[in-house]
Amino acid sequence: MFYDNEELANLEKARQALEVDLNNPALFKDQRLYAETARRHNEVSRLVEAIIRFRKNEEDLIGARLLLEDPNPEMRELASLELAELENQKKSLNEELKILLLPKDPNDAKNTVVEIRAGAGGDEAALFVSDLFRMYLRYAESRGWKTELLATSPSEGGGLKEVVFLVDGVGVYSHLKHESGVHRVQRVPATETQGRVHTSTVTVAVLPEAEEVDVEIKPEEVKVDVYRSSGPGGQSVNTTDSAVRVTHLPTGLVVTCQDEKSQIKNKQKALTVLRARLLDRQIAERDQKISSERREQVGTGDRSERIRTYNFPQGRLTDHRVGLTLYRLLDIINGDLAEVISVVGSYFEARRLANRDHD
Repeated sequence: MFYDNEELANLEKARQALEVDLNNPALFKDQRLYAETARRHNEVSRLVEAIIRFRKNEEDLIGARLLLEDPNPEMRELASLELAELENQKKSLNEELKILLLPKDPNDAKNTVVEIRAGAGGDEAALFVSDLFRMYLRYAESRGWKTELLATSPSEGGGLKEVVFLVDGVGVYSHLKHESGVHRVQRVPATETQGRVHTSTVTVAVLPEAEEVDVEIKPEEVKVDVYRSSGPGGQSVNTTDSAVRVTHLPTGLVVTCQDEKSQIKNKQKALTVLRARLLDRQIAERDQKISSERREQVGTGDRSERIRTYNFPQGRLTDHRVGLTLYRLLDIINGDLAEVISVVGSYFEARRLANRDHD
């Protein structure tokens, strides 16, 4: 049985304590703490409710088995049907509880830095960077998340060679982490006179936002250069040296930011991106130490892996990791990502559960 009476009572007390915290007006002054408290409350509530349903199911199973011995044949037949339904319900509840009890990714509750870069395809790839950027912004808006632009690099064709932005909200990283990888687009460019479909690629990297306590950057490890901001084609867009280039000397990582007119703000944003990249590197190094069987090579979310195709002539989106195909591409591009993210997330949770069961 999952949890005895005392353990369940302790979980109930924890949930009630979190509810008291959430109703404390003082908590609203710290939005980050409020979001973390709300996430923990939701997590504990889901576990408590699943345990209660599981235990109720066990009680119902005992009753149904007793009715199998009833002298009335009609009652025995009804009990047999009910027993089959309850057994199926138990399997489902058992899987749900196993997933809820899996060790949580410590980064799931973090905010997220999303980097989108043009790959193969020139101007068409840069235009698709803009499309994906808008898609994620609209999805974030639909979930009540906040977004902040950190860095952009416009292309001469009207798109973006690169865009980096922060997404702030409850459980952002847990929702978006499987978006990392190569996104392929197939469509007819506006400049194509013969109607031929072109294929381009865009790379998405989803990084958990790193606090200073997660990644320490010593002043002597950073080289900061300032220069004059410029737009596409090299034209100057600023008359002061406000653009910032931050180089992390131990790793060679370089981050540039020129979107703000303030040199201080550009430096702060560049350091935000640098911390996220350093934390991502730490996570990658940790994962490399795990055996190949445990790394879930099919659908790792590695940014070198082609994970999804957006086919505009067919109005089709295909996620190659989970075999999902949807024929409502325009809705998805306009931010209706909920079904895609839900299916992909469930797939990876099932793989984690299968890996744990094989240990």
